Amino acid sequence: MFSLKVAVGSTNPTKVAAARRAAVKVWPGAEVIAVAVASGVGEQPMSDDETIRGAVNRARNALAAVDGAQIGMGVEGGVQDTPHGLFVGGWAAVVDRGGCLGIGAGGRVLLPESIAHRVRAGEELGPVMDDFSGRRNVKHGEGAIGIFTAGLIERTAALEVALTYALARFITPENYEDMERG
Repeated sequence: MFSLKVAVGSTNPTKVAAARRAAVKVWPGAEVIAVAVASGVGEQPMSDDETIRGAVNRARNALAAVDGAQIGMGVEGGVQDTPHGLFVGGWAAVVDRGGCLGIGAGGRVLLPESIAHRVRAGEELGPVMDDFSGRRNVKHGEGAIGIFTAGLIERTAALEVALTYALARFITPENYEDMERG
């Protein structure tokens, strides 16, 4: 029996859970395999472009790393500075063996200036959030999004939305016939 094999370019439990949730909605019974791969971007992506590049690299690298995988998924968290402040959010990419590439983003939340200042100064958001919250390994759990929404939006759910948006090209390919492959 044929089983679609989906490679996820991360071993972070929230990213893997988000990928699993999104994948099985589109391909029930899909086998989701987590693999540690390089993002090719900095530990703390500082722009949408860098964050998207990291997600795409993770998707492509995961697809290449897992024998028999037909789909690669990548998720990258990053920040974007705007005139309104520094926002954190996630970008996702999905790629297939034929080169079709889908990209999607999740929601964003404004970071308090005390945190934004540290991130702008070069610190990675994960450890800053650990300090801020008094918890350990926040980025593998509720994330900044979960903390700042008091758990109303969990990080896994936010990343699942980004992946679902990235899957749009695979869910309704007829709507994207005018676009080039990845």
